[in-house]
Amino acid sequence: MKTVFITGGSRGIGEAVVERFKIDGYRIIAPTREEMNLLSVDSISAYFSRNREIVVDCIINNAGINPLASIGDITDKDLADTINVNLIAPVLIVRALVGSMIKQGYGRIVNIGSIWGVVSKEKRTVYSISKNGIHGLTSTLAVELGGHNILVNTVCPGYTNTELTKKNVPLAEAKKIAKDIPLGRFAEPCEIASLVYFLGSDQNTYITGQRITADGGFTAK
Repeated sequence: MKTVFITGGSRGIGEAVVERFKIDGYRIIAPTREEMNLLSVDSISAYFSRNREIVVDCIINNAGINPLASIGDITDKDLADTINVNLIAPVLIVRALVGSMIKQGYGRIVNIGSIWGVVSKEKRTVYSISKNGIHGLTSTLAVELGGHNILVNTVCPGYTNTELTKKNVPLAEAKKIAKDIPLGRFAEPCEIASLVYFLGSDQNTYITGQRITADGGFTAK
């Protein structure tokens, strides 16, 4: 039985990813916030100190936060929290778990980016910084770990029907945005999950170091 480690697996895209891996019999490790608080380097370190025996076949860095603010209104807390959750935590998680992948000569890592790491929009400064950083992590690890049969990719979802999107995009604005998407609608979490599953499973045998956008054609215009 293969094992997948995922953050943010309780809702939205993460929940859909968990369900997709379960279909093929994967063991799921999805720490709760109480078990591992991604805002805290100490909490992440303590989690892996308590769970040194974890051996995984796939890591999915999915959890993320996206506080919206114009450049002059970004608070120190939002800056630190966003970078900690979206960028530093994935680095620490891979560092803690990649040893087992190297030892077994197999691994898949899927980092969840965003279209705001591909194109830009106002009030996304910190979020975009973190998601551009995620692909820097992906490309470097793809080169560093390729010789160990560890494939690393970034999935950049576009507008997706999740709680986070509904929080940041009012319904009236969502309807306008949908008209600007070639497919005419937001993605469903299960559609993003299917791509994540492919990249994180045995089905992927040669794709690595890529930033793959799934946005219904939004960034193609």
